[in-house]
Parts: sequence; C-alpha cells; structure tokens
Amino acid sequence: MLSVTLILVIITCAVSIPAFSNRRLIDDLIFYPPAITQRKQWYRFFSCGLIHADFLHLAFNMIALYSFGQNVESGLNYSTDNGIIRNNGFEQIFGPSQGKLMYALMYVAAIGFSLLPTYAKHKDDYHYRSLGASGAVSAVIFAGMLLEPRIGVGILFIPVFIPGYIFAPLFLIISHYLARKGHGNINHSAHLWGALFGMAFLLVNAYALTDYDIISQFVQSVRSHINI
Repeated sequence: MLSVTLILVIITCAVSIPAFSNRRLIDDLIFYPPAITQRKQWYRFFSCGLIHADFLHLAFNMIALYSFGQNVESGLNYSTDNGIIRNNGFEQIFGPSQGKLMYALMYVAAIGFSLLPTYAKHKDDYHYRSLGASGAVSAVIFAGMLLEPRIGVGILFIPVFIPGYIFAPLFLIISHYLARKGHGNINHSAHLWGALFGMAFLLVNAYALTDYDIISQFVQSVRSHINI
C-alpha cells in the first residue's frame, strides 16, 4: 500500500510536469489573488500547490517532502552516533487510519493557510502570482522537527546537518525577515506560515485527541541531545 507521502508526491508531479509546457493549465491553477477576490475562485488557495515554476522547484519540494514525510507520517527508526532513535509519526500518535487522514489533512490545509497573509497583502494586486507546495512542505518539515528535534536538517547540498531545534528558530527568523523585505520571487511568507501551521496543527490535535505529550517529549529529546 502506498504511503500518503508518496501519493502526494505522485499527484503533484503528475500535475506539475505537464503544466511546465501548458500555460493555460498554470493560469487555471496558480494562486492569483484578484481571481479569488473578484471571481471567488477559492480553489486557487489549494490548486497552486500542484504546480511549480520549473523542474528544480518541483524536485526541491518533492525531495524534501518525501525525506521528511515518511518519518512524519508513519514514524521510522534512524541511526545516530548514540544509537537508534525511534521517531514517532502521525500513525503512532493518532492510530494507523486516523493518523494517515490527519497527516493528509495537515498537508492540504497548510497550502491554503500559508497563503492567507499573502492574500491579505495582494488581494487586489494584478501583478502578483504564486505557485508551489512550499507552505505544505514547510508544515511537514516543522511537524517532523517538533516530533524529533534532534534530527539533522541540511541546507541545500551543504554536507552539514543542523539539529532541528536549532534550525527551526533560525529558519523562522530568516523567513520573517525576508518576508518583510519582500524581494525576490520566493514566497517566504508561505514558508513561515506553513511552518507555524504544521506545528500548531500537530500540537492542537494531539492535545485534543490523544494523551501524547508532545511538549514534554520535545524537551526531553533536546535535553538528552545536549546532555542536560
């Protein structure tokens, strides 16, 4: 049975790749705030996550999604210098069936939620467009770092891995700064709000539906990593 993560990757690639050579498909799916404001095309909050600017954009998002998503969805064992660490995933916390459903819901909801600040800023901007699954991928990555803050996170192709509990605040601070600066073609606001949504979604639902204490587990993991 295919994992939800792999299904998301397959669906996104199946839509993104044909869209590279189909301008009409991109125009129909892209996040274009005036089309939402004036024509009530609310689906664009979510459809834009199925298309990407180019192969590099698609590959970066899908590799990140697959790498983190497998752990976040099901939970996997992975090796460190100190032995084997068990990473609890959505299936361990919420149960196999409900865990998959919650994981898929988080991913889809994160696409739309991460774009709300962008929409508020650009709702009447005829020159603004955005596309890509970066907000949802950020949600998955940050949910993963909340579940296992000791996991190493790499930056692009640099062979240096930063523990999640250090990487997370740095990423949020830098994304906030770049979003306020507002330059470039990257929607840093979506990265920021997607990351925050992923952590909030996991915290709220774990507290409401289970007895799993994410905060205590997070603190214990960090303390063990720095030998406190």
